[in-house]
Amino acid sequence: MKIDLHTHILPRNWPDLDQKYGYPGFVRLEHSDPCSARMMIGDRVFREINDNVWNAERRIEEMDSTGVSVQVLSTVPVMFSYWAKPRDALDLCRLLNDHIAEIVRRYPSRFVGLGTIPLQDVDLAAQELMRCLRELQLCGVEIGTHVDANDHCHGPDCRNLDHPALDVVWKTAEDLSAAIFVHPWDMMGKERMPKYWLPWLVGMPAETSLAICSMIFGGVFDRFSKLRVAFAHGGGAFPFTVGRIEHAFHVRPDLVATDNGKNPREYLARHDDNGGSIPARFYVDSLVHDADALKMLLKLFGAQRVAFGSDYPFPLGETKPGHLIESMKLSAKEKAQLLSGTAREFLSLN
Repeated sequence: MKIDLHTHILPRNWPDLDQKYGYPGFVRLEHSDPCSARMMIGDRVFREINDNVWNAERRIEEMDSTGVSVQVLSTVPVMFSYWAKPRDALDLCRLLNDHIAEIVRRYPSRFVGLGTIPLQDVDLAAQELMRCLRELQLCGVEIGTHVDANDHCHGPDCRNLDHPALDVVWKTAEDLSAAIFVHPWDMMGKERMPKYWLPWLVGMPAETSLAICSMIFGGVFDRFSKLRVAFAHGGGAFPFTVGRIEHAFHVRPDLVATDNGKNPREYLARHDDNGGSIPARFYVDSLVHDADALKMLLKLFGAQRVAFGSDYPFPLGETKPGHLIESMKLSAKEKAQLLSGTAREFLSLN
């Protein structure tokens, strides 16, 4: 069995949000033919997409061709719209969440869903999180690596995931046993990286490392001990710079350990006093495109915290979902854990 934790979906159509809300910046779809469309922001093409982004039957055909049993559906991160007016963002979240819930209801054996919430207003976000779990029967929500009401990463209103205001959301998620999947959405330094697709190649991994470090050093995992959080793209740059991060914790605690005196290694996989293994405090997906990188994830997090994720149906995703795990010299038990067991635990699936 293969459960793909990391896939994205959109409705086939939605209103012109710039017109509906009265100001620009929202994504709209322009369909060029029945099987393709452009995601537009103003006059700029954000991304060209095919019908497997919105067509559930097409998705199932492609899932069957690659042996994927279940996809976990979440929106495309550009739709988060944290810069929008809170009530408008809530309205958009409800549109997206209702669509995902409808797909899950139509094909309950093939899809499970994660919603999205308007994090620029934590009370509205908590309200929509409750609706996602209680009314729509989703497993949790997908959120961004930071919340910035000004649509850039350096403004005074930018909140990283350690911001005290977000405790309302973490507490709600913990109480509801909701899974939180963290995905980059607006990349730091993008104005310096206009060429070579560098925001996606450099900025995205850095964003995810920033989110992980913020939650560790901000003590979020300690204040909310039952909170379940997974990070996209194998945790971004964090696994490969954790040595530097730990070293900084030791040599400059006056800068690094101001809010949390625990070594960041304590949040990774380790051995207990009896020689048993304790998995990491948080989860990552397997989308690293490299066998040695995946081996490092298994060492740092333990198989119980690494879940198969493909980023279907986008180009930076795994071309044949699950192939990297299946191609590696791992025991049948480890492969089963990576391909489905970890996702089951993270999402609290029966």
